[in-house]
Amino acid sequence: MTHTLTKYKLQVIKEKEYENNFNNLQNIGCPYDLLQVCLKTLELSKEPEEVFGLLTLDTKNNITGYFEVSRGSINCCIAYPREIFKRAMLQNASTVIVVHNHPSGDSEPSKEDIVLTNRLNECGKVLGIKLLDHIIVGDEERENYYSFKEEGQL
Repeated sequence: MTHTLTKYKLQVIKEKEYENNFNNLQNIGCPYDLLQVCLKTLELSKEPEEVFGLLTLDTKNNITGYFEVSRGSINCCIAYPREIFKRAMLQNASTVIVVHNHPSGDSEPSKEDIVLTNRLNECGKVLGIKLLDHIIVGDEERENYYSFKEEGQL
């Protein structure tokens, strides 16, 4: 009986490029800088449903890529750690930041947001990929956001 062996190749394919309309920010220095990326470049506050995204960074905190991991409904979005870290590993990221929006404009984290953040932090430790922050984007006009790092939860 003959068995076959299949060879596979993984690759990242560029889907879209964003203009650097956030004062040529090359790295993330604080959560407010990240909010500007989410508002001005990714326009997360304008999405009608929850969108969960991943920013990959190199060792100097330069943004190397953005992935839309999942898109949900008006008040929820399912994101699995394996899907998040699969993308991080394909991008050879040393650090990641996860972001998502709350279409209601209220950036307070839900219980599910807190549980997911803790799971991602633990998974990142095992994989050697640091979770730098989880930003929840609310209302753009008030620059309403929640940073797990800023709030001492990371």
